[in-house]
Amino acid sequence: MRNLTQEILELIRRTSTDLPNDVETRLRAAVEKEAPGSAARGALETIVKNIELSRKNSTPLCQDTGTPIFYVHYPEGMSTRALKKQIREAMAEATRRSYMRPNAVDAIYDKNSGNNLGGDEFPYIHFDEVDADQPLTIELMLKGGGCENVGIQYSLPNSQLGAGRDLKGVRKVVLDAVQKAQGQGCAPGILGVAIGGDRGSSYYASKEVLFSKMGTRNEDPQLAELEERLTDEANQMGIGPMGFGGETTVLDTKITGLHRLPASYFVSVSYMCWAYRRRKMTVSGEEVIYD
Repeated sequence: MRNLTQEILELIRRTSTDLPNDVETRLRAAVEKEAPGSAARGALETIVKNIELSRKNSTPLCQDTGTPIFYVHYPEGMSTRALKKQIREAMAEATRRSYMRPNAVDAIYDKNSGNNLGGDEFPYIHFDEVDADQPLTIELMLKGGGCENVGIQYSLPNSQLGAGRDLKGVRKVVLDAVQKAQGQGCAPGILGVAIGGDRGSSYYASKEVLFSKMGTRNEDPQLAELEERLTDEANQMGIGPMGFGGETTVLDTKITGLHRLPASYFVSVSYMCWAYRRRKMTVSGEEVIYD
């Protein structure tokens, strides 16, 4: 099996230091929506300048380089054990080169591993087998601690919010999550929403849906409409970039639906900050393509 450690290292570098074009385009458009001289416009202009400098100097977009979340779609017959070893070696080297800040802290003993490796769960790696004739794809998302802290899960019905077990109730709790986050999630943010599942699978799916590009809508017309509505209504709250007020609180909303037990109706909201760091590499033969 081919050793892809250096190629994965490059994936990590690009993810940490170079924001995807679709995200940068949304942020630049958001600048023009804010009043000249306002705190909101100033915050967005600083964000855009930061994006430019990080790309130019190959330095992290944010000092918190986040939790590394890998999704690996591997062809049948490829060794996941070898792939995991290469990913972990690349992550340790990326940390040594300062593409990543050492973020893996043992929760029991409060000790930082120093290389972003912690047990089998840090970095998080999800493997999904595909047909043998399909290319290997490795997707990476870096999710910062600030936005992770404002993620939230609701169990419907919620009498306090008047939210029932339907899409109207989902709308109420998602907007409540945005209101609670204020500027602490490093707005403008992106919302990943999962409806259904159990507590674990619901949170898992709310992050997985964030791997899709900006503007990607759910195939279900009802959910696609709700995605658009939630983004629009969140932006009417006036929270704005970094909580300074303004027109842009949320850049996009992505929703996925899961089956659930009759007794449970969970809605999980994963909030992603403006530093929407996600990249993908595709390996086909000797060719490696980064997206």
